[in-house]
Amino acid sequence: MPKRSIRQNLLTQRRALDTEAYRKMSLAVQQRLIDTDQFRQALTVALYVPIHNEVQTDALLHVALQYDKQVCYPRVVEETLEFVVVRTVIDLARGAFGIAEPIGREVVAPEVIDLAVMPGVGFDRTGHRLGYGGGYYDRAIGAGRPKMLAGLAFDFQLVEELPAEGHDVRLDLVVTDLEVLAF
Repeated sequence: MPKRSIRQNLLTQRRALDTEAYRKMSLAVQQRLIDTDQFRQALTVALYVPIHNEVQTDALLHVALQYDKQVCYPRVVEETLEFVVVRTVIDLARGAFGIAEPIGREVVAPEVIDLAVMPGVGFDRTGHRLGYGGGYYDRAIGAGRPKMLAGLAFDFQLVEELPAEGHDVRLDLVVTDLEVLAF
């Protein structure tokens, strides 16, 4: 099945989530990641601001700041992303594509990030990620790979195999509301 069809199918399922299920499942995914050694040991964590019913990251931000981790979020710069330190949600403002982005100036090189948490439309059991098709994360990560890449998803977003291309970056972890897959 082509990427476009898979993307459309998974986005339809994600949009159909009712508010309570979305909230509960998001919390379950975040707690599974918080419980991993990868999260506990990370000193610098990159998060994202969720859109279109992506898994929330607010609990991850709260716990990371509570444990004095450095937290950064992506900001669109031309055709790629840069990661900027955020100390509180007020350090975010509406940016590219209407998505909240960091307003600070302290940029963190991707290779300094211990754990980069990435959104996605779909993920497979070999660590491939299907995004929205813009390639922003692939280009940013290609410039300098974080030590660990983790995708957050609801269980229905996990498929057996996604079509992959040479430029697609593979993840080290995929965390769902039901399981943690390490590659």
